[in-house]
Amino acid sequence: MSSQPNGFRFTVAAACAGSRLDAAVAAEIECCSRSFAATLIRRGLITVNGSGKKPGYVLREGETVCGTIPPPEAPDFRPEEIPLHILYEDAELVVIDKPPGMVVHPAPGHSGGTLVNALAYHCPDLAGISGSLRPGIVHRLDKDTSGVLVAAKNGISMQHLAAQFKSRQVRKRYLALVYGVPESDAGTIDLPIGRHPVDRKKMSVTTRTPRSALTHWKVRESFVGASLLEVDIRTGRTHQIRVHCHAMGHPVIGDPVYCRRGEKKRLASVAPCMAQSVGDAARQMLHAWKLTFLHPKTGKTLTVEAPVPADMSALIAEFRRWTPTREFDNR
Repeated sequence: MSSQPNGFRFTVAAACAGSRLDAAVAAEIECCSRSFAATLIRRGLITVNGSGKKPGYVLREGETVCGTIPPPEAPDFRPEEIPLHILYEDAELVVIDKPPGMVVHPAPGHSGGTLVNALAYHCPDLAGISGSLRPGIVHRLDKDTSGVLVAAKNGISMQHLAAQFKSRQVRKRYLALVYGVPESDAGTIDLPIGRHPVDRKKMSVTTRTPRSALTHWKVRESFVGASLLEVDIRTGRTHQIRVHCHAMGHPVIGDPVYCRRGEKKRLASVAPCMAQSVGDAARQMLHAWKLTFLHPKTGKTLTVEAPVPADMSALIAEFRRWTPTREFDNR
């Protein structure tokens, strides 16, 4: 491969023939993800034999790929000295215990105080990763969901981690405090998820745009009127756990979007002492508990666990206090 300032040029070798254009560029150019390559191809900044192509164009041996990598756009966020609870960190990545209430990405109405703002201060070199305005972030958690979130420190690690999430190699386990007690101790929810047919701000298992979604769950602890579930999601759809728990009839406590109106009344009828405590829940009781993935450089399996946050822990303690008999699974 030859290169000039902000530019590159390479000839397609036999081993690369048959590859997609965007994938080949990502493989050849350091710190360039496949999605970023696809964006540049669509903008006409990458050509094959001097002609514009689509990201999915299949390369042939001997073709010449040329392109220009523009300098990273000026980020629309500012570094902020926000304390971070770091669970693991090395030269390739950092794993954060995101507190409830923290937004991950800057957006209208949330230009500051986000995890990205904090990471930009903690890791100043993040801003230029693949020209991204969301530096290093390869997955996300809802604002009011707490727990483990991993961020890459360089383009190669970001590309490696993003590929693991896309191919479902990453194991994501959550803890969810839900209304009611399921009839069985464990189960699987295999229901597609897409945009709600009427309310576009919600997701639903009844949708015109279904995408496969698979959730495994088991009861870790049962109470009067509620349960603590361990949830293992094999896909990463928006609001997946919240939507699937709602679909199985056991919505997440404190969920302002998917919780049925009658759940609090039903809880009050069986555990009146808990009604006020549950009513005071300021957010959905959902916690990203464990994340298991392959380290992008060493290839070794890395499992990182985040402790249950104070608000969720306190509510669980209240349920334990008012439940005469209960069952545990402390594995």
